[in-house]
Amino acid sequence: MGDEFAIRLKTAQDATEAVLEKLLADAPLAGEIARPPRLLAAMRYAALGGGKRLRPFILIESARLFGRATNDALGAAAALECVHCYSLVHDDLPAMDDDALRRGQPTVHRAFDEATAILAGDALLTLAFAVLADPATDPDPAVRAELTASLAAAAGLGGMAGGQMLDLAGGGAARGDAEIRLMQAMKTGALFRHAAEAGAILGRAGDKERAGLAAFGAALGLAFQLADDLIDATASQAAAGKATAKDAARGKATLVAIHGIAGAMTLLDAAVNEALTILRPFGSRADMLREAARFVAAREG
Repeated sequence: MGDEFAIRLKTAQDATEAVLEKLLADAPLAGEIARPPRLLAAMRYAALGGGKRLRPFILIESARLFGRATNDALGAAAALECVHCYSLVHDDLPAMDDDALRRGQPTVHRAFDEATAILAGDALLTLAFAVLADPATDPDPAVRAELTASLAAAAGLGGMAGGQMLDLAGGGAARGDAEIRLMQAMKTGALFRHAAEAGAILGRAGDKERAGLAAFGAALGLAFQLADDLIDATASQAAAGKATAKDAARGKATLVAIHGIAGAMTLLDAAVNEALTILRPFGSRADMLREAARFVAAREG
């Protein structure tokens, strides 16, 4: 990981964290009646002090391609991270993946209780759209509407929630390559696609540039999921910060399950190369996004 990339990633992490801290402070936001302390505590537990903030970083750097400063992208980045954190809380629930550990600590339903975890996820999801509706996110209402539509599509029936449903439907290694890719493109790839496309929306990019960044996000999402599945298959719980070897034990449908570790590593390299190829028209302006693709492939947890 290059020095500049490490610095920019840390800057995005810190800036996103600061916005989330403000959004999840004790005082109610405009239009809210009150903030129940236990629910707020669960939301803070889920969203603060952990995670690489990779999706916000992709959004911020994609906006930077078109001259937008970090501060210009922080509202959209924080909204995206709220949706991502909500998805982790709900994915960990007993009715979903039934996980006890996330980012090296007990999952929200273990630290609080299942009902509180469900409500914390719901509240983080709805908070995201309140942030996107705020003129502070962008002064142009048309831009805010596009950001909202993009995130809603990425998170909902035809995106992340739909992908989770396909995952829960089972089928294990009996599923074919195309079925697994579809499920993972929805469950994981949709938020990465939104992250890159949202930067283009904030940057008032043309249709061709916006489509290119969306394609980059999709390729990056595939690479991220392949790396995640390889971590599950090969890493220790301590290194991953969560339980590992779960996919094989559950007969879960992954590309590692049908292609093996060596085959999945080849697919990971191909996904990263696809992401890098898509970025060629952006020249050196996209160097941080290229580093992000390489970082995704090399991560160990």
